[in-house]
Amino acid sequence: MRMTDLKAGWAIVGNDGRRLGTVQSAGQNYIVASRPGLSGQLYVPASHVANVENEVVYINLAKREAEQMGWEQPPRNEDAPETTQETDLHRHV
Repeated sequence: MRMTDLKAGWAIVGNDGRRLGTVQSAGQNYIVASRPGLSGQLYVPASHVANVENEVVYINLAKREAEQMGWEQPPRNEDAPETTQETDLHRHV
């Protein structure tokens, strides 16, 4: 599954089974998540997604660990898919 296949409303759960938040949107490199009972957003890096099953995104950290990662800060770079003008026919593999 690609990150961009994740849908708004899906739960994000830590490896301890505790809910971290809800997917608002997903880009190529991170998930924008709302947090239950708290204001603000979390920007969960794709590198911390362990599994996606039955509309639940599981991360590889416990909820408490994830809350201490500083994910409240938006990423410095835009999360648009990388594009090049080169076509597949001209790529060198």
